[in-house]
Amino acid sequence: MFQSHRPEKFHALREVSFRVQHGESVAVIGHNGAGKSTLLNLTTNLCRPDRGRVEVHGGRVAALLDLGAGFHPDLTGAENVCINAALLGFSRREVRKQFDAIVAFAEIGEFINEPLRTFSSGMIMRLAFSVATSVNPDILIIDEVLGVGDLAFGAKCRDRIMQFRRAGKTILCVSHSNDTLKDLCERAIWLHHGRVMDDGPIARVVEAYKSAMQEHALHSAG
Repeated sequence: MFQSHRPEKFHALREVSFRVQHGESVAVIGHNGAGKSTLLNLTTNLCRPDRGRVEVHGGRVAALLDLGAGFHPDLTGAENVCINAALLGFSRREVRKQFDAIVAFAEIGEFINEPLRTFSSGMIMRLAFSVATSVNPDILIIDEVLGVGDLAFGAKCRDRIMQFRRAGKTILCVSHSNDTLKDLCERAIWLHHGRVMDDGPIARVVEAYKSAMQEHALHSAG
């Protein structure tokens, strides 16, 4: 005899509340499954909360959440640039004006006229990052994409994000590299099993997170 059980409801985030001011650069840190990506998805309306609300005030929002999200493999790199820039709010005139700069920053070369399915994952990431940051967004949301690609291009990405920060843009960023986050952000929100454990200056929050992870590892080993 089999007895059916209703699966327990899983809450990716619980009672999360915070405000990001215009011009702030904020890192979201935490272990895998802590709710970081869910939080970014909520801010970009890719998913909706069961309760509560998410309010995003500002102009143009550019999000790099999934490698190549919104890119079509059968279209050329050039066609994908035009479509994605338009989705981010660029007019045709603006796309034409920025097209060469987008391709140059992505270091794609003649591949820009080839179908996207012929691109490596690193090439797709470079193109996606170049498009998203070339539309001059007021809010830039980044989830782990800085870890894809070579070190030299990663440095270019960080330099461009720093330019955005100096220009007073709002940045929300997730990365497994705490050093990268400390370079790019001034504030950190630490998530643990969907709850905010700490929120404050990034150096302090990162150290608290690292100490907690080390203590957890010692207890697990013992």
